[in-house]
Amino acid sequence: MGPVVIDVEGHELTAADRKRLAHPLVGMVILFAKNFKSASQIIELTSEIHSLRDPPLLVAVDHEGGRVQRFREPPFTRIPPMAALGRLWDRDVLLACKTTLSAGFVIGAELRAHGVDLSFTPVLDIDWGPSSVIGDRALHADPRTVAMLASHLNHGLALAGMANCGKHFPGHGWAAADSHVAIPVDERPLNEIVAADAAPYGWLGAGLAGVMPAHVVYPKVDPRPAGFSRFWLQDVLRRRLGFTGAIFSDDLSMEGARVAGGVAESAQAALDAGCDFVLVCGAPPAADELLAKLRWTPTTELTRHAARITPRGPALTPEQLAADPTYLAARADVERLSA
Repeated sequence: MGPVVIDVEGHELTAADRKRLAHPLVGMVILFAKNFKSASQIIELTSEIHSLRDPPLLVAVDHEGGRVQRFREPPFTRIPPMAALGRLWDRDVLLACKTTLSAGFVIGAELRAHGVDLSFTPVLDIDWGPSSVIGDRALHADPRTVAMLASHLNHGLALAGMANCGKHFPGHGWAAADSHVAIPVDERPLNEIVAADAAPYGWLGAGLAGVMPAHVVYPKVDPRPAGFSRFWLQDVLRRRLGFTGAIFSDDLSMEGARVAGGVAESAQAALDAGCDFVLVCGAPPAADELLAKLRWTPTTELTRHAARITPRGPALTPEQLAADPTYLAARADVERLSA
């Protein structure tokens, strides 16, 4: 498995897509709303992606709920924004835990039934208020509540055989700028960030299979964004918080990643800092440049980390899922929250 994660152009693979996916540096594909037309079409697309390589490429998607849910049409359930679960927690803790577990199970079961192996969820950012790009994607303003709800979401995903990926380490909730179009800056000192924003990563412990760092600069800690910082990824995430899973860069096509020259230089900087995987999305020329220029040697460490994010057990077919009482009960829980 290679360290590069790329997207594909549309509803079906083009010749250019197949050529890129055959490259040994590619280890995973990320899908977006542009790739979805129907349930049967997404199954055909993921099946072809899986058939191209042995072992198969993993297929991932951003499927958090709310405004970040790539597949929204039936039979996919509309997942409410994560903030709705936090508001439910404030009214009824036990019901919030049950509903959050159900949401995780629905996300994982529906995606796996359609050939998707991993969703980049949960969002572990704290809802401090200023960050519009996070906003209602955050579970809550209390780090302890974020960790508790995320643990139930992760449990639901695991029951469906799907791993998880917490984001955006050490936290994107304080900085106001959107890293898609700017480089956000968080001026707080290390001790404040670790005590609050980064705390859920430590509390969740081995329950976290993947982590995606933020394209945010914390200048009192390191002049580089977290995803390019050995201090954040090695000293804090790996050593201090004990994380042992896979680390994904956020999309290197984003403005917040423009810190190390071209995309190949940015990818190399992210890998050198400690990322296992680097994402390049929505920019086929950039993906081609990266695949042509990146120099990388396979490691047993990447294989070990990749095993943490690989799905477990067989997936139900859509037909089996539609008749499964556990899934139907979980979906009813989620739909009650959305009502």
